[in-house]
Amino acid sequence: MIRHCVMLNLKDGAQEQLYPLLDGLAELVDTLVGCGAFVAGANRDFEGKSPHHPFGFMFDAENEDALNSYAEHPRHRQLGAKLVSLCEGGAGGIIVFDIEVSI
Repeated sequence: MIRHCVMLNLKDGAQEQLYPLLDGLAELVDTLVGCGAFVAGANRDFEGKSPHHPFGFMFDAENEDALNSYAEHPRHRQLGAKLVSLCEGGAGGIIVFDIEVSI
């Protein structure tokens, strides 16, 4: 399984525009075979290591093919472009981790 984790460095005032995009991504993930468990929320950053990424989301993909179906889906590309526009530095304001879950 692959856990797709995304952290967002949002521009000031972008939070209200973020929630409809996250809802759209959650709906998309629910429709894709091999993808699920979408979650999103504020980064509490209790250790003080990621203050510039106040929001994030993640979901699980059964395998690389399932993750690729998400990445290549036209709805993901549309919502992703809007998400990029909400982040400081555009795509540079987004950190992605694809963790192969082994335990």
